Amino acid sequence: MRARRTAAGFAALLLAAAPAAPSFAQNAAGSGAGAPIIAWTYEVQPGDTFRAIAQRMGVTMEALGRANGIPLPYIIRVGQVLKRPDPVPVPPRPAPVPTPAPQTSTPPKATPRPAPAPRPAPPLRPAPAPHVREAGAPALSWPVSGAVLSRFGTPVPSGSVASGQRNRGIDLAAYAGLTVRAAGAGTVIFAGNEPERFGQLIVIDHGQGWATAYAYLGQVRVKEGDVVKARQAIASIGKSGEAKRPTLHFELRRDNDPRDPVVYLPVRL
Repeated sequence: MRARRTAAGFAALLLAAAPAAPSFAQNAAGSGAGAPIIAWTYEVQPGDTFRAIAQRMGVTMEALGRANGIPLPYIIRVGQVLKRPDPVPVPPRPAPVPTPAPQTSTPPKATPRPAPAPRPAPPLRPAPAPHVREAGAPALSWPVSGAVLSRFGTPVPSGSVASGQRNRGIDLAAYAGLTVRAAGAGTVIFAGNEPERFGQLIVIDHGQGWATAYAYLGQVRVKEGDVVKARQAIASIGKSGEAKRPTLHFELRRDNDPRDPVVYLPVRL
């Protein structure tokens, strides 16, 4: 089902392919325990969580997600096969440097070195090409009316678990209790807590591999499986996850590949 392939990508937001009547394992917010996993691959069982599988393998959630192409919020499904991350090679220790014997003879006078030649300036890198709206993209509207605080592709600030990476969506100004509306019609494929970064999170599948995600929410008003209309109220603004103030983090993806939402949203005057 195309919707499940889209779900594995959010993390920000993960979407993965699943059979017609899929059964998903718990997300990273759940808990689980079991015997250590020593095999190189592991098939997700009912009740498993991503966090518990990583602990049983003796690896971090980030390493397990990177090895399997699963970004935050680490959504997995029953029957999915996870690969153990490759071990990190230990660099060899450098050989000890022998201590030279002290010189008894008078060293020769140092010859003055010529001044180094100035290095040429590095060539300017071309600016990245802007995203172009793709054919078949869903018609979207702004989920809230707040201004854009952080744009697509800008560095994630320090203090975030994604610090140093690029923003895969946009952050919109809001106030506590403000209504969040679905950017387009679709089916809710995730509604719950993502503890690593996004807090209260909703992911909506719009078909043809397109999906939107809404993070840092307060009250969530929909559940998984709900069919929503465009502009339908789905949540209210809060301050969950790593949000320092009431904010909406909004993402748009196609087949788990992030797109700049501003390109697909109506132009604001």
